Amino acid sequence: MKLGRYSLTFYRLPYRKEVRWSNAVEREGTYALLELESADGARGIAEGTVKDSWQGVSPRSLAAAMEDLVIPRLQKADLADPASVSSAFAKLPENRLARALVDNACWTMRAAAAGQPLWRLWGRSPRVDLSWTVTRDAPAAMAAESAEVCSRHGIRALKVKGGQGVEVDRLALREIRAAVGAGVELFVDANGAVARDEALAYVRMLAAEGVTLAEDPSPLAPDGAFEALQRDSPLPILVDSSCSSLADAQLYLERGAKALSTKPGRVGLTETRAIEALAASHGARTTVGIYAESLLGTLVSLQQAGAIPAEQTFFLTLTEQVAAVDLSIREGAVTLPEAADMAALLDRKALKRFAFSP
Repeated sequence: MKLGRYSLTFYRLPYRKEVRWSNAVEREGTYALLELESADGARGIAEGTVKDSWQGVSPRSLAAAMEDLVIPRLQKADLADPASVSSAFAKLPENRLARALVDNACWTMRAAAAGQPLWRLWGRSPRVDLSWTVTRDAPAAMAAESAEVCSRHGIRALKVKGGQGVEVDRLALREIRAAVGAGVELFVDANGAVARDEALAYVRMLAAEGVTLAEDPSPLAPDGAFEALQRDSPLPILVDSSCSSLADAQLYLERGAKALSTKPGRVGLTETRAIEALAASHGARTTVGIYAESLLGTLVSLQQAGAIPAEQTFFLTLTEQVAAVDLSIREGAVTLPEAADMAALLDRKALKRFAFSP
């Protein structure tokens, strides 16, 4: 398949409440929609989360990179062949978000051309278990939010954002546990807030509070310090921010990593599927990590789902969507739609309403 046309649309969608990330506070999310159409009419779509504090890009810089660097190379590739698309960008450094958009759009295009949803093309199940991310707040507020989502959606796994200090994190976990009961699994993501020489003590505190997975407790690197931390830790260490490529995954797995986060919205489905396969060969687990996607981006990312409940529930934080599909969470899981042509799920009126020119 050869590229016939493309379009890149930017839009902003409001949140239900203020969201506090480790490096930003937001009331809305900024997104990019890439639409590809092959010369013979097959359509593919992908959504990118645009945050300068995450990727170092703006809508204008992303649009320029797409027009000047990425699309000219893509025009020479066979879109049906993942190796051909990867080869087209082999000599293009950086531009990770633009390349992930292209990669994901090509995969949804291949599914559309095959006449079946991508999850089925890959032999996956349409049912995906989910976790909910509880962002930083006062412990009582975090507990109230946890109780509400577990009751409403049947969520049985919570990813709690730590990094507010050991005592605040401990109090938050105790209040959350009291609010949701013993049947809900707790993960903690400290976003590297703890010093490396204090990480083991922090992880031991998490284990004592009933946590079963510790994500990025401190700044991590695939070195002897990480190997010792995972060896001595009572919990699997989930590696996220410093593991964004197959090469990174290989280095961590050689150091004894037991769990890796994969983010299709950050690096593309080709790379995350390769990471998943490599992790499985080492006996390690993966999850599809949160990347603040809207419902549209969630639908794309969840075509791949790891062994750990996927973190793709952020779309419920948004008050508006640009996808017209019911993705209700029941008993802590979603059932992916049977749609082969994901472009048909776009709500064009909503997209026009929230779009802006960079």
